[in-house]
Amino acid sequence: MHADFDPYPQLAALLLPAVTGGDDGAHDLSHLQRVWKNARAIHACEGGDTELLLAATLLHDCVAVEKNSPLRAQASRLSAAKASEILRGLGWDDARIGQVAHIIEAHSFTAAIAPRTLEARILQDSDRLDAIGMLGVARCFYVAGRMRSQLYHPADPQAQARPLDDAHYALDHFPKKLLMLADNFQTPEGARLAGLRHASMLAFLDAFAQEI
Repeated sequence: MHADFDPYPQLAALLLPAVTGGDDGAHDLSHLQRVWKNARAIHACEGGDTELLLAATLLHDCVAVEKNSPLRAQASRLSAAKASEILRGLGWDDARIGQVAHIIEAHSFTAAIAPRTLEARILQDSDRLDAIGMLGVARCFYVAGRMRSQLYHPADPQAQARPLDDAHYALDHFPKKLLMLADNFQTPEGARLAGLRHASMLAFLDAFAQEI
C-alpha cells in the first residue's frame, strides 16, 4: 500500500495512520491514492517539490467535515492546522510546514484561496480531477446518498423552471458546480486532463437524460 505513494513510502507510512479510518468513501484511502496518481502525472509535466506534494496530498482532508456542515468552508484551514501539528511532531521545519499548510488551504473549492505556489496549483488540480469525470459522477451520487438527497427532481430534472438545488437533488450538482470546474484548472497538464474528464461527464449526462 505504501508503495502507492512512491517516491516517499516511508513518509506515507508515517502519515497514513493519522488520516485513514473514517467512513466517508469519497475521502478515503482510495481517494488519496487517486489524487497522488493525478499529482504525479501533473508533476511529470510541470515539476515541483514531490515531498511537499505528497505530504499535502496525504493530509489535505485530515480533518473530516461533511458537505452539509456549517464548518465546510473552514475544512481546508482546519486540515492545514492539523497537518502542521503532525509535521511539527515529525521534526519538519517551520518553512516547509508553512508551505504544506498553504498547499492544503488552497486546494478547497469552497475556501476560495488562490494558490500561490506550483505545488498548491498541482494539488488543487489533482483533487479537482477526482471530482469530475466518471469518478466525479460516482462520488457525486455517493455523497448525495450520504446526505439523503434524491437523484433528481421528478417533475423538472434539468431545472428548466426552478432554481438549482443540489442539497436535495444530486443531478443539480452538475450544473451547480461540477461542470464549471474544468474551466478553472491551474496548470496546463491539469487543464488538459480536466478537458477529457469534462467530456466524459457530458456524455454521462446525455445518456442519463435519455434514460429518464
